[in-house]
Amino acid sequence: MELFKNIFFNTDKLTPYITVKITYAGKFFSDKSKEVFLHYSFNDNWENAKDVKMEKSELGYQAEIELDNNKNLNICFFNEKGEWDNNESINYNFPIEEAEFSLIVINDNENFPRRLSKFYLWKKKFRINLYKAIRFIPKLITGNYKRKLKDEKPE
Repeated sequence: MELFKNIFFNTDKLTPYITVKITYAGKFFSDKSKEVFLHYSFNDNWENAKDVKMEKSELGYQAEIELDNNKNLNICFFNEKGEWDNNESINYNFPIEEAEFSLIVINDNENFPRRLSKFYLWKKKFRINLYKAIRFIPKLITGNYKRKLKDEKPE
């Protein structure tokens, strides 16, 4: 789910009490900042705001947070230099929607509901692995799949 440029979620809908992975590939990722933090709150006044250090990956900086039972998620980002990416002082605001009961499956063996988002994650993993295979197969056929060492000089 992408609602703003360069901010992605691992789910289609933000619903209360789920853990969401946020991927940020914005200004600080392109500037190659060493550390990026997620600053978030569930109300417009930024009361009880929290900071989470994000981990760098190939896709951008990533962090996981647990959503609250409020109507909005407000986020912004800052780096180790104290620079902020807050959508030009508007902040990034995302609505948290009510959970639909049709999306919840209750098993007789379990005492808690299990959400259907696991299928979505498996579908994403499959697509990524398929993309990697499609890029690797031509290299395998041509024999051009060996990585060059940094110390190795061309002759």
